[in-house]
Amino acid sequence: MQRPTRRAGRDDVADLIARDIQAGLHGRGAWLKQIDLQKGYSATRIEIRRALDRLVLRRLVQHEHNKGYRVYAPDENHTDQIRDVRVVLETAAAERILETVDAAAIEELRNLARRFADLLMTGTLLQQYEANLAFHHRMAQLCPNRELADLVMEYRGRGASAPLTQWSTRARIEKSAREHMEIVEALAARDLPRLKLVVAAHIRQVEASETEASSQAGRFSPA
Repeated sequence: MQRPTRRAGRDDVADLIARDIQAGLHGRGAWLKQIDLQKGYSATRIEIRRALDRLVLRRLVQHEHNKGYRVYAPDENHTDQIRDVRVVLETAAAERILETVDAAAIEELRNLARRFADLLMTGTLLQQYEANLAFHHRMAQLCPNRELADLVMEYRGRGASAPLTQWSTRARIEKSAREHMEIVEALAARDLPRLKLVVAAHIRQVEASETEASSQAGRFSPA
């Protein structure tokens, strides 16, 4: 494990560990020994424990009772199935949102999308994650069908976090930021077909043009 050039403070040790997980220094499924982390990040036992608990909440790390902490290791087939369900749920929610969303809510979403984009240059990985989650939480809150909105957030929480499975490159994170703005602009234009395509592309992590081709081929059915 590469050691940081400065001592990790209480507030940023989780960011340092998250950065190293994304960089592959801690591989998927690898056990994270607290004593090694204390030495590697020049942190106290309490600081490491708090950082690991924070990373558990972000689905970068999983805690196994009586065993310890290890890097989250999603099953690829299960992840694909969750994405399929999310496409159905979130495109359905997008349609309902479009029916009732007003200009003020659209502007709020636009500001949340800008916040995420701004953090690409100045924020930590966890700050980016939290800004991304804030955008999607607000989207779900705007869905007038509360049962559908709850299902959307439930399935968003079933997989690994975006930094672990989706944000594998800087270009992919930047694309996510552009997709947030495309979702907002589709809402503002009341363009349902485009909205569904962008939402599906955002979930599947492919270009909207690819998603459109997939839709025509019957790979998924926008709700």
